[in-house]
Amino acid sequence: MDWQATLPPAEFADKPIIESEEVERCPVCDGSRFHQHAVGFDYESLTCRNPWRFVRCEKCAHVWLNPRPTVANLSIIYPPTYYSYNYTQQVNAIARIGKQWLDSGKMKSIVKRLDRAPRSYLDIGCGDGRFLRTMEKRGIPRDRLYGLELDERVVGSLVAEGYQAYNRRVEDCTEISPGSIDLATMFHVIEHVADPASVVRKIREWLPVGGVLAAETPNVDSLDARKFSERFWGGYHIPRHWNLFSPPTLKKLFEDNGFDVIATSFQTGHSFWMYSYQHSLNFGKRPNKRLARFFNPLKSLAFLMAFTAFDKLRAAMGARTSAMLMLARRRD
Repeated sequence: MDWQATLPPAEFADKPIIESEEVERCPVCDGSRFHQHAVGFDYESLTCRNPWRFVRCEKCAHVWLNPRPTVANLSIIYPPTYYSYNYTQQVNAIARIGKQWLDSGKMKSIVKRLDRAPRSYLDIGCGDGRFLRTMEKRGIPRDRLYGLELDERVVGSLVAEGYQAYNRRVEDCTEISPGSIDLATMFHVIEHVADPASVVRKIREWLPVGGVLAAETPNVDSLDARKFSERFWGGYHIPRHWNLFSPPTLKKLFEDNGFDVIATSFQTGHSFWMYSYQHSLNFGKRPNKRLARFFNPLKSLAFLMAFTAFDKLRAAMGARTSAMLMLARRRD
């Protein structure tokens, strides 16, 4: 059956069809041969009724969205209600405390890998600035804390607080000087960009030799990704995730663009587990919308804690969870 003929669930009947564009070559290795990996809809935000297809490269096994929304439609697929723009309002207060603890531990582990304490920091996709505040507590002044974000309101608020925030994509940003950033992070951002190779090269320009880029992104080679691979995996985040990596393909991306990978670790993928179950309960063959509400990662504290503990235990035992964190140092 033609994937484009896949009928949307009834809930999408009044949603628009948005413009899309084909991506016929692999964004990692430039290969031109691929096969269908998954087909689905925007199960989280219901922004459009297009069916979307992920394909897998037959040369390097990278997975990407093909076709994908055009850049002109970013404001549709990232509506003002998008959770990253309203993090403190949408997420349970206790869950935010837990997330802050996890984030603090993550940043501590990243900084430990550096040759010296960073004197400047850039968070790409900084949201409401929670990682900027984390690094401020570690001693970096606000005039050396940089953030890039697509939401103008969020950026305006951060600028008013004294942070160096810009309403820019990496590809369009000219405000950051070459060699001025000791540490750059992309937490669940690189999967959103159209051309990850050019983004990595641009970030490389902002780092001095020895500067570090840390990227956290979904791991398409994980237990939940395989279990829900056909349609409902939460890591697909259709149609906002345009590239999905495995450890080998992310390593290749970095090494082909001027970096040496220095560490890879696996983080909790609790939200991917929960969205996977929520999507399958909302839109699967036997929907149960009442039960689906319990798997909302923004609201369901008990399940959030359970899946977090599950993935923490699995990661401690050496399992590759659905969120990976890779650190790469700029080569000379």
